[in-house]
Amino acid sequence: MITRAVVVPHPPLLVPELVVGAALETEPVRAATLAAAGKLPGPWVAVAVGDGDRATYVPPLSGTFLGYGVDLPVSLGGDLPPDADVPLPVLVTAWLRERCAVEVSRVELVPRDLPASDCVSFGQQLAEEDCGLLVLGDGSTRHGPRSPGSDDERSGPFDSLVHTLLATADVDGLLGLDLELARELGAQGRAAWQVLAGVPGPWRCSGAEFFAPFGVGYHVAVWERP
Repeated sequence: MITRAVVVPHPPLLVPELVVGAALETEPVRAATLAAAGKLPGPWVAVAVGDGDRATYVPPLSGTFLGYGVDLPVSLGGDLPPDADVPLPVLVTAWLRERCAVEVSRVELVPRDLPASDCVSFGQQLAEEDCGLLVLGDGSTRHGPRSPGSDDERSGPFDSLVHTLLATADVDGLLGLDLELARELGAQGRAAWQVLAGVPGPWRCSGAEFFAPFGVGYHVAVWERP
């Protein structure tokens, strides 16, 4: 049974080598992410959102952050040569795994527009696994003029709501997040958060934080069973 789950973001800025000029500005989200991941028992099953259909990545598997500016290899386990086509959430999972010294069973990528009902079904399937659940997903990309997308005044209330729902372990509230609004705000973590909400509880949150460097929202939370 899954007894603990951790929500983290997966931007390239977590990796200091990729943001040499902004390492200090990005340190708070990096430190919070590593601290939360460090509380997650292994083996990990990771869930994130991909760009296509559902996909599963298992060790042995290695990748590199070359596509993000630095040829920094990371591994889910094993010693295979780096695969240049490993998606970002898998790379970040591998990067976290190496720093937390845990085993990763697999990384599951779900479609960006997966309906909430399908997210619940997947969460229920995961429920009986003996693992720590790592949930990767970013919030809105439209916080202010520094954001990658154009500023959208709905981003603040949206990510404030997500933060509250994660901080209170409100599964019904997470399942009520609107798919279309999340898409418009660039909040691709929506489906991964709803998979977590589909894992039967009860749950409580032992800590939740929110960051928005460079105009993108990043959520960190630790859920555990009472």
